[in-house]
Amino acid sequence: MHADLLFTGGPVLTPEGRTAATVAVTGDRVTAVGGDEVRELAGPRTEVVELAGRLLLPGFQDAHVHPVPAGLELTQCDLTGAKTAAESVAAVRAYADAHPEREWITGGGWSMEAFEGGTPAKELLDAVVPDRPVYLPNRDHHGAWVNSRALELAGVTRDTPDPADGRIERDASGEPSGTLQEGAMHLVGRLTPAATPGDRLAALLHAQRHLHSLGITAWQDALVGDFLGMDDPAEAYLAAARDGSLTARVVGALWWDRGRGAEQIPELVERRRALSHGRFRAGTVKLMLDGVAENGTAALLDPYLDRCGCATANRGTSFLDPGQLPKYVTELDALGFQCHFHALGDRAVRDALDAIEAARGANGPSDTRPHLAHLQVVHPDDVPRFAALGATANIQPLWAAHEPQMDELTIPFLGSERARWQYPFGALLGSGARLAAGSDWPVSSPDPLEGIHVAVNRVVPGGTGPVFLPGERIALAEALTAYTAGSAYVNHLDDTGAVRAGALADLVVLDRDPFAGPPEEIAETRVARTYVGGARVYAAEGS
Repeated sequence: MHADLLFTGGPVLTPEGRTAATVAVTGDRVTAVGGDEVRELAGPRTEVVELAGRLLLPGFQDAHVHPVPAGLELTQCDLTGAKTAAESVAAVRAYADAHPEREWITGGGWSMEAFEGGTPAKELLDAVVPDRPVYLPNRDHHGAWVNSRALELAGVTRDTPDPADGRIERDASGEPSGTLQEGAMHLVGRLTPAATPGDRLAALLHAQRHLHSLGITAWQDALVGDFLGMDDPAEAYLAAARDGSLTARVVGALWWDRGRGAEQIPELVERRRALSHGRFRAGTVKLMLDGVAENGTAALLDPYLDRCGCATANRGTSFLDPGQLPKYVTELDALGFQCHFHALGDRAVRDALDAIEAARGANGPSDTRPHLAHLQVVHPDDVPRFAALGATANIQPLWAAHEPQMDELTIPFLGSERARWQYPFGALLGSGARLAAGSDWPVSSPDPLEGIHVAVNRVVPGGTGPVFLPGERIALAEALTAYTAGSAYVNHLDDTGAVRAGALADLVVLDRDPFAGPPEEIAETRVARTYVGGARVYAAEGS
């Protein structure tokens, strides 16, 4: 039988390592990986792709991403390119002037480091949009910038108490200053206009095209549900899966409502059944355990420090009761759900591992493959527990570098010892843990090659140093494995993540071989072609 596709003339990343090989694809599967003998599978209708020294590897998989909100933000007031407060305000003014018909100004993506203390003031927005409400989540979606009109419509005043799971930033007189943290976002976010089903489907397909252009063939959507004004992407995925426009393979992580308890589990079981169709499966539950370090809501074992280096009374926020969490996870595990934890601080990481340990003790070994995402601060005592419990470390490598948000809003409030526990990729690998990788887009760039660059160099692309915790750097092959086989494992896509005979032909051709150049140039690599099941879903011009 002749092959439909033949890749030849370049290195191939296989489970055995990087090697010169020819790869044949028939239908949606890789049918042969070998030497010159594989060329004999070429027939008159075989498409031959000459690699010309470029690397062929398995498709990248993003283990923690939010494509629909990302797609929606790209069509709204997009602040991701603004580096300063002035640039952010100018972008809001330009968008508002260009869209006088919009009842609300929505979008987001502003950077905390652009504003003093990471908390922008309402007056900045009032100056450019005084007559319409403005609601703009920051790039990590743990805080929102609002104007006076939005606060007025929501009835938020100096007398409004902080919600249990959030904080209203206030000025010296006690008035709301314009930044809402965590659960306080909902005070205004609940009023914003919901996107239509057509909007959400269009956003998904727009995001899918972008992700395919970056070599991403599969992902895990880390929030399928309603949360703080974010639109539930479930129906968009289901529509795309049914009409065939969903070309990626997607796992949906069903949102655990942190205001409720175990009574929601039967609803999650029903949602898993109703939403799984074609290339979309919803067999995961997302449990958000804490917030983020920059606003003091990541859950820590010991208190945050103040600007003088003294301990405060703040240990962050646990969004789920640590005493109940093991019960929830044990029941979910028994029902075959994978648990996907947002665990950023060392206390949240320990709570997640304790819950997994309880589930293992109650249910015995299982193939549910729990994973912990973000892992900014991990106590050294907990590093070896990942391998012992079979918990995957789901890393977002782009964050593991010196930048203003790290140096100005994080390290001073963690202190020197805890700051050395951040993003311990090397330590986790050395302890035997499995790494998966993702972006958390739109929080940060979805480009896997940028994340791989930082995982290897611990310096942002284009940066010159200093290196952030150089002992935690990992090798290029290890970083590529995290973005391919590691994330495929988390996604239960066991016939992907490797170039081998019998595997699904989810493949990427890069524009070069990054192994052949210096590590400092990894981020300059681009994707030339992307295939899902042997079908080409992206080709760069001239590739």
